[in-house]
Amino acid sequence: MFPIRDHNPSEKTPFITYALIAVNILVFLAYWPLFSDERALQALFFDWALIPADAADGRNVHTLLTSMFLHGGILHLAGNMLFLWIFGDNLEEDFGHLGFLLFYLASGVGAGLIHVLAAPWSLVPTVGASGAIAGVMGGYLLFYPRARVDVLFIFIIIFKIFPIPAWIMLGVWFALQLFGGVGADMSVGGVAYWAHAGGFIIGFGLAVPPWLRRGGRAFWAKTHGHPDHPEAKYDLTRSRIPTVRRGPR
Repeated sequence: MFPIRDHNPSEKTPFITYALIAVNILVFLAYWPLFSDERALQALFFDWALIPADAADGRNVHTLLTSMFLHGGILHLAGNMLFLWIFGDNLEEDFGHLGFLLFYLASGVGAGLIHVLAAPWSLVPTVGASGAIAGVMGGYLLFYPRARVDVLFIFIIIFKIFPIPAWIMLGVWFALQLFGGVGADMSVGGVAYWAHAGGFIIGFGLAVPPWLRRGGRAFWAKTHGHPDHPEAKYDLTRSRIPTVRRGPR
């Protein structure tokens, strides 16, 4: 399942969300030529990616921040930016520009620390904005559990888009991270499942104070678990290709 959009895009311009997407893309393009030189790419990652064993020993702690703006490939970058674009704008509208930026960075750093705690011996460089974006997803779940999200479902040759409540999509995603984290060997690389799960929990927790300031359950009662503005109307455009009907033989 791949989320492609929610039904309540922000009514205000999410400058920080757009800026974070732009910075991630620009940073990736800056070192894109290194993908043809594996040794140079690894040297870059060893300087700026998060290496749990180093961070656990108090070395290169700046990589808790810098690793959030590095990605291991185009699909890695595209997937993360898609999730940020879908879930970031509404939280930015509710948290404010600066508040959302601090929330995003804190979620990312916290996710990195969880990853270090999960594999303090690992020498594998870790990159990606996934932990920070998981925090955004956790905050989104608390604020807008019933917001509708369009999900692209792919099963072999079946492709179908259908809307589901955010709590189902985000809950399934979180459960998959926990399931993947059990037994995962971080010493050989792969997906940083515990960073994802940790970022999600941290983001959910950081969102609790602003949620309570807005009334907590009363906020849910007022908005019915949706962002506090009308849903967008998504209509499929009718095809201009004429229909040819076969008559009886």
